[in-house]
Amino acid sequence: MPFEFKDIKPLVKDISQNISKVMVGKEKEIDLILTALIAGGHVLLEDVPGTGKTMLSRSLAKSLDATFKRIQFTPDLLPSDLTGIHYFQPKQGEFIFRAGPVFTHVLLADEINRATPRTQSSLLECMEEKQVSIDGKTHMLEEPFFVIATQNPVETQGTYPLPEAQLDRFFLQIPLGYPNRAQGIDVLKRNVGDSPITTIESVCHRDQIMEARVAARSVYVHEALLDYIMQLTEATREHEGVALGVSPRGSIALMRGARVWAAMRGRHYVIPDDIKALLVPVCAHRLILRGSVRSRSTAAQELVETVKSEVPVPTEDWQPEEPA
Repeated sequence: MPFEFKDIKPLVKDISQNISKVMVGKEKEIDLILTALIAGGHVLLEDVPGTGKTMLSRSLAKSLDATFKRIQFTPDLLPSDLTGIHYFQPKQGEFIFRAGPVFTHVLLADEINRATPRTQSSLLECMEEKQVSIDGKTHMLEEPFFVIATQNPVETQGTYPLPEAQLDRFFLQIPLGYPNRAQGIDVLKRNVGDSPITTIESVCHRDQIMEARVAARSVYVHEALLDYIMQLTEATREHEGVALGVSPRGSIALMRGARVWAAMRGRHYVIPDDIKALLVPVCAHRLILRGSVRSRSTAAQELVETVKSEVPVPTEDWQPEEPA
């Protein structure tokens, strides 16, 4: 295929600015979420209640002119409550399929770790294969299908930790954090009247997201940077504090994310800074540490930062070449 690049920087800027009408001081987090969306991945938001996780999801969906559904995960939630069921319709004399809330474009899985492992696992096929199998029949999900899951790192009573297989399917994990004082004042001013979420309108059709995905796949990655990605991920596997390092799926996610990160900045080639910018959010949640008594996410992030500082960055002069 010919090397073709379409600048997606204006599109990303429009979406980011639109979301920023609702979210204050979250430019970096918005960029990370858009990176996951364009790369075809999913996001895990880990933070305390009230930091804007639901508002961010809704404003993203409204910016994309996409459907949005929210599921409150609870211990009694069943897999069929997510995917849908076949029920008997007496008037028609046959079973009819009633689609569950996963049949949407942007899905907010709120407090995902409060559901049982059986229910959590029902999302695995949806997230990885973009399809749902019910009663032997496969139903395809309409693209783009984007899951934003949240979990509260403070409360652990009545929760079920996400299995490693599901954590590995999240493209990246990010915290939102509290606003600083100036940002907090801005939040209060914006919410004196009606919520700002009621006033924003779509600035992008979902077909444009699919076009952006194609553009990102044309971004060039030099072989030296592919080796750099492997050095970083192998360093997590060999670190004495890690029981299980970054998987091959994680390595692929880091490469795909770096390509999108570069495209969002108007470049048709990846540089080391693109990889370094995404290393922690893409890789930290995929690690299993040895005997950590602190917050798993905090310790993992610190370990990945250490790996990033220790692995040498490629410094050779090279020019991006068009693939044959």
